[in-house]
Amino acid sequence: MSVDVIDRLAGIDAGSALSAVRDVRRQAREQAQASYRALFEPEETAEMAVAERFAVAAFVAGLHGAEAIAAFYGEGLAAGAAIAAEAARGRGQGPYGAYPAGKLSAEDVAGPVYRVVDGALGRRLVAALEHAHMLVLHPRDAAPASLRALLDAGWSTTGIVTLSQLVAFLAFQIRVVAGLRVLAAMGEP
Repeated sequence: MSVDVIDRLAGIDAGSALSAVRDVRRQAREQAQASYRALFEPEETAEMAVAERFAVAAFVAGLHGAEAIAAFYGEGLAAGAAIAAEAARGRGQGPYGAYPAGKLSAEDVAGPVYRVVDGALGRRLVAALEHAHMLVLHPRDAAPASLRALLDAGWSTTGIVTLSQLVAFLAFQIRVVAGLRVLAAMGEP
C-alpha cells in the first residue's frame, strides 16, 4: 500500500497527534487514499495516461497557489517547468462566470478566459489544462462547448469523467492539506 498522500503533503508523521485526529475519521482517511490510488495509480490508463494525470494535478495545484502540492505532482514530469509556467499564468481570484438570468446574476463576475500558450504540450494536454482551468476558476461557465473541445482533442467520455474527477479530488485534497497544516502550525490538536 502506498504512503498516505495527505499525510505526506501535510507533513504528518505516523503516531503524531494530527495522525490521531485523522484516525478519528478512519473511513474518511481510507477513502481519500483510495481516491488518490484510483486516480494516480490506476489499473487502466487507456483513457488518461498517468503522466497526463500528474500534469493536470500539478497545474490545478498551481492554480490554487499550493506550490508544495504542485511540486509533488510535477516531480519527474518532462513538461514540469511548462506546466508550472502555465499554472502561474492561469492563476486568478475566481470564481468567474455568469449565472443564468435571475437572482444569482448579482454574483456574476467577469474574468479572463485562459488559453495555454505552450503548444509543445500537445493537443490533449492543452485541452485538459484549459478544461481544468474552467472547472477551477470558471465553474459557472461550464457548457457543452467545453466538453466538445475535449472530444475534439481526442478525449473519450470516460477520459473526460476521469479528468473532472481528478480536478474535484485535487480541490478536496488541497483544502484538507491546508487545514491540517494550519492545525500543525497552531500546535493543535
